[in-house]
Amino acid sequence: MIALAADGTFVKPHIAYGSLWPLLVIFGAACLGVLIEAFCPRPWRYAAQFGTALVALLVALVGVGFVANGLPRLGGGSARGLFGSDGTIALDGPTMFLWGLVLVLGLGGVLLFAERRVEAGVSAFSGQASALPGTESERRSAGLDHTEVYPLLLFAIGGMMLFPASGDLLTMFVALEVLSLPLYLLCGLARRRRLLSQEAAMKYFLLGAFSSGFFLYGVALIYGYAGSMDFGAINEAVTNDAGNQTLLVIGMGMLTVGLLFKVGAAPFHAWVPDVYQGAPTAVTAFMAAATKAAAFGAILRLFYVAFGQARWTWQPMLWVIAILTMLLGTVLALVQTDMKRMLAYSSVAHTGFLLTGVLGLQGVDDIHPGQITSLQAVMFYLVTYGLTTLGAFALVGLVRDSAGEQSTISRWAGLGKHSPVVAGVFSLFLLGMAGIPLTSGFTGKWAVFEVALAAGAWPVVLVAVLASAAAAFFYVRVIVVMYFHEPDSDSAYVVHPSMLTSTAIGVAAAATIALGVVPGPVLDLARSAGEFIR
Repeated sequence: MIALAADGTFVKPHIAYGSLWPLLVIFGAACLGVLIEAFCPRPWRYAAQFGTALVALLVALVGVGFVANGLPRLGGGSARGLFGSDGTIALDGPTMFLWGLVLVLGLGGVLLFAERRVEAGVSAFSGQASALPGTESERRSAGLDHTEVYPLLLFAIGGMMLFPASGDLLTMFVALEVLSLPLYLLCGLARRRRLLSQEAAMKYFLLGAFSSGFFLYGVALIYGYAGSMDFGAINEAVTNDAGNQTLLVIGMGMLTVGLLFKVGAAPFHAWVPDVYQGAPTAVTAFMAAATKAAAFGAILRLFYVAFGQARWTWQPMLWVIAILTMLLGTVLALVQTDMKRMLAYSSVAHTGFLLTGVLGLQGVDDIHPGQITSLQAVMFYLVTYGLTTLGAFALVGLVRDSAGEQSTISRWAGLGKHSPVVAGVFSLFLLGMAGIPLTSGFTGKWAVFEVALAAGAWPVVLVAVLASAAAAFFYVRVIVVMYFHEPDSDSAYVVHPSMLTSTAIGVAAAATIALGVVPGPVLDLARSAGEFIR
C-alpha cells in the first residue's frame, strides 16, 4: 500500500517484517507448494508437499510465540501490540492467540490430509478434480494423489491468520476471500461420493459469493458514513456521532451478514449441513474448527474495535440471532440420522453459544478487577470447540463399510463392543460438546455464559442453558447406539489409521480432558493476550 503525502509525493509505507514473518512464512510455503506441484516429479510430490506444509506450520507456530513475547505494551493498559503495515494489519495479543490456535488446528488438518492407510494406500482426495464421476478419465486417475490440497490448505490458513488481524475493512475483505476460495475447491475433491462432494462445493461457492457481496456493499456504506475504512477512524466517527446514522446501521447489518455466513449462524446456516456432509471428512474437520476461530476473531475485532461505541445498536440484533441460532441448531440436530449432519447442526448451536459470549462486551468501567472479559471467554471457547470438533470429525472418517465412509448413526450400533477405544474417545468428544463437567466444553460454556450474564444478557443465557440441556439428548443418543444397541450384519467397522490421524485425535482428546480439569493455563494465556489495539 502506497501513501500520498500532503505535497503530492508518494511515501513508502512502513511494514514490520520482524513481526509479520509468521504470516509471510505461511504464504511463502503456499507459493512454494504451487511450484512443487508444477515442477516436482509426481512420485515425490506427496512427501515434498506434506513436508513443506508441516515444516511451515511448525516454524510459523514457533514464530508466533517469539513475536507475542516481543509485543510492546501500549498506554500502560492491558493492550499490547503494533500495526504491521500502516494500520492495515493489527499485531496484538488477541491476534497472536488466534494465530496460534489457527496454526495448531492447521497442523491437525495437515495430518488428516496426509492420511493414506484408511483409503487403502491413497488419500481421501480425488486424483483428478476435473474428471467427471464414473467416466474413464476418473478410472484412469484412481491411483493418483491430489497433492494440490496442501498449498490450498496453506493459502486458507494464511487467509485465516489475516482475517482476525485486519485493521481495516478492505484488508478484512481480502482475507475473507483468501480463506474462502481454497475451501470452495477443497470441498469438491472427495475421492468417494464425488457428486455429493461437488454439489457441496457448488452450494458453498454460490452462497459464499452472495455473502461476500453483502459484506462488500456494507464496506461501501460504512465508508460513506465514516469517510474511512480504518477501524480506528470508524470508531472515532461513531464516538463523535458523525455522519448519516442510516448508513451506519444498514452498513453494519450488511457486514454482519457476510461474517455470520462464515460462522454458520441462523438464518445464514443452510449451507452448513450440506457442505459438512459432502466435503472430504478431513476438510470438514479442518474447516469446522479453523474457519470458526478465524471468523469469530474477525467478528470480535469488527464489533469491539470499529463498532464498540455503538454496541447498543448491534447488541439487540445479536441477541435475536444468538437465540435463533441456538434453537435452530439444537432442534434440527435432534432429528438427524447422519452423523456428519448431526455434528453440523451441533456446530450451528455452538455458534449461538459463541455469540452469547460476544454479547458480553461491557465498558471498561463496568469490568471488575480479575473478572474475565468477553474477549477472553470467546477465545477460550474457540480453543475448546476447535480441538473437540477436529477430533470428532477425524473419528467419523474411520467408521466405514465396503462402500467407504459410513456416517449413518444406526450403522454405528455395537461400536463400543468391537472398537472400544474409538467409541470411548468419540464419547469423550460428544460429552465435551454437550458441556458435561470435567470436559473442556463445560469450562468454555461457563466462561461465555458468565460474561453474558455480567453484561445483562440473561434471556440469551437462559435460552443457551435450555439449548445445552436439550442438546445433551442427541449426543447421548449416539453413545447409546454405540454401547447399548446390538451390532448386525449391516453395522460399520473401524479402520485403524496411521500415526498421523492417531496423533491428531490423541491431541484433541487430551486437550478435551485437560481443559476441563485444568483450564487455568489457557485462561491465563487468554488474559495475558490483553485487549485489541486501536
